[in-house]
Amino acid sequence: MLGALGGVVAAAAGLAAAELAAAAVRPESSPVTAVGAAAVDVTPTAVREWAIRQFGAADKLVLTLGILAVLAAVAAAAGMLAVRRLPAGTAVAGAFGLLGAAAALGRPEAGWRDALPALAAGVTAAGVLWLLVTAIRRPRPGSAPGGALALDRRGFGRLVAATLAVSAGAALAGRRLGAYGSAGATASRARFRLPRPAVPAPPVPAGADLRVPGVSPFLTPNRDFYRVDTALVVPRVDAGAWRLRIHGEGVARPLALDLRELLARPLVEHDNTLTCVSNEIGGPYAGNARWLGVNLADLLREAGVRPPSAGGPADQLVARSVDGMTIGTPVETVMDGRAALLAVGMNGEPLPFAHGFPVRMVVPGLYGYVSACKWLRELRLTTFDAYDAYWVRRAWAARAPVKTQSRIDTPRSFARLAPGPVAVAGVAWAQHRGIERVEVRVDGGPWQEARLGAADGVDTWRQWVWRWEAAAGSHTLQVRATDGTGAVQTGERVGTLPDGATGRHAVTVRVAPGS
Repeated sequence: MLGALGGVVAAAAGLAAAELAAAAVRPESSPVTAVGAAAVDVTPTAVREWAIRQFGAADKLVLTLGILAVLAAVAAAAGMLAVRRLPAGTAVAGAFGLLGAAAALGRPEAGWRDALPALAAGVTAAGVLWLLVTAIRRPRPGSAPGGALALDRRGFGRLVAATLAVSAGAALAGRRLGAYGSAGATASRARFRLPRPAVPAPPVPAGADLRVPGVSPFLTPNRDFYRVDTALVVPRVDAGAWRLRIHGEGVARPLALDLRELLARPLVEHDNTLTCVSNEIGGPYAGNARWLGVNLADLLREAGVRPPSAGGPADQLVARSVDGMTIGTPVETVMDGRAALLAVGMNGEPLPFAHGFPVRMVVPGLYGYVSACKWLRELRLTTFDAYDAYWVRRAWAARAPVKTQSRIDTPRSFARLAPGPVAVAGVAWAQHRGIERVEVRVDGGPWQEARLGAADGVDTWRQWVWRWEAAAGSHTLQVRATDGTGAVQTGERVGTLPDGATGRHAVTVRVAPGS
C-alpha cells in the first residue's frame, strides 16, 4: 500500500510542476487540459451528447475529474510496480508525461513550448517516485543483499508530507502566476467601454415579457446564459493584443484588424435568440440577448467578398477561434441582409470571457455550431466541398438552420398542482422566421391558442401563456408553435444529430382532488 501511496503522491507532485510550468507557457498547455481536450476530440458524438444531457455545463468538470481518477489509478499501479521493479515503475510514471506532451502538441494552435509542462510533470513524477520508493526499499539491518526490506513508515510519512507540502506550494504558485498572466486580459476587459451603436436596437416592446412566474425572462442575464463548447479552460484574450484576419477565396482586399480598427466601423445593436444544436426538446440550451457588434456582411464587402448568388467563388465562411475551434457558416446566409454580427457586447456590457471576449460571431437563424464562433481570430473564405469544419468532421450537418421549437417552462413535469386556474407558459422560437402562434392541448385533446407576448422582431423567442382550468387527476400538457411562414412545428420526434431535434415538448402533472 505504501507503494501505491507513493505513486499517487508522485503524480500529485508532477501535476504541481506542470501547473507551475503552464503558468509560464499558457493555461491550455497543462497536461490535464491537453489530455481532456484530446479526449473531447475523439469522444463519439453520441457519448458527448449524453454527457451534455446529463451534466450540462459541468460536463468539463466531470471529464477533468475522470482524467484525474484514471491518473491516480495508474499512478498507484506504477508505485506498486516500482516497489518490486524500480526502473519499470518510474518509467511508467514518466511515460504519462510523454502522453501529455503528445496531447498538447496535437492541439490545433500548439507550439513546441506547449509540451514543456507535461514533460516537467513526467520528469518530476518519475524523480519523486524514485525518491519515495528508495526510502521504502531500504534493506533490513543485517539482511543479505536482495533480502527482506525495511518499511520505514515514519520516515516515509515525513517524506510524503514534505512532498505534498512542496507540491501544494508549487500548484498555488502556478495558479497565482497563471492569474497574473491573465491579468492583462482581465484588465483590458475592465477598461473596455462599449461604443454607442450607430444603429441602436429599438426598446424591447411593452408586453414582450409576460412576467409569468417560472418562465424564462425575455432577455437572459449574462450569468444565466447557457454555455456549450469544447474549451476546458476558458480563453482569456487581451483586447489590446487581439487581431482578426480576413482572407481566402474571393477576398479582393485581405484585412488585418485590431480591436480599435474594428470598432471604427459603425456598430449595430440587435436582439437575437441563440440556440445550441445539442438542445433536446424542452431543453435549456437557448438564450436571448441584446448583442452589439459590427455588421459582418459590410466587413466582407469591404474585403471585396461577393456571395455565391452574385458570382462569388466561396460559399463557406470558416471562423477560427484562438483555441483552434473552426466553425463553418454559409456565405449566402451571412450576406442576405440579416443582422449577422461580429459582436463585442452582450446585454449592455462587454462580452464575458466565457462568451467570447473580445469578439465573437452571432448569426440569426442558425444553430451556434455553424454560426457563433467565440474568441474569434480568423475568417477564411472557402467552399463546403473543400473544407469540413470541426463539428462537420464529427457527423453534424454542414448547414443547420434553427428549427421551430416551443417549450413549457411552467408547470414543470411531475409538478403537483391544486385544482383551478393554472398558468401554462413558456417560450417559443424560430429565428429569422418569427413565431405567429402557440397552441397547447391537454391529454391529446383539441389544440387551444395561447396568448403571445409582444414580438421583438423575427430573431427572438416569444413568451406565451395559456390559462388552464385544472381538474383532479394526472394530465399531460403539450405545446406546439407556428412560425412566421405558417409552418406548424412537427410532432415527429427526432434526436439532435445531425442538425437539431424535432418534436413537441410535453409535461405530465398531477392535480390533487379538491377538498
